[in-house]
Amino acid sequence: MRDRIPEIIRRDGLEPIVRTATEDEFRGYVQAKLREELAEYLESERAEELADVLEACFAAAALQGVSRSELIELAEQKRQERGGFDDRLIWLGNA
Repeated sequence: MRDRIPEIIRRDGLEPIVRTATEDEFRGYVQAKLREELAEYLESERAEELADVLEACFAAAALQGVSRSELIELAEQKRQERGGFDDRLIWLGNA
């Protein structure tokens, strides 16, 4: 769950029961969360859901020792090398 959810629950007058996941548990949780958030975006096509996908990506990267800024830098490097998706190209194979 997101880090501030317990705080939000407390504001509602309830006491959340939480524990810290092991690294293996968290890795599985993050993978499941990525799938869940991506499915929610694909169903809704709302940018708000993409923000959740991005947050899950940051968590997955952190498990590999990659910070938010490093992940963004990696994405930018790939964009420089291979381009983005701005031109809407679809590969049809080779001639």
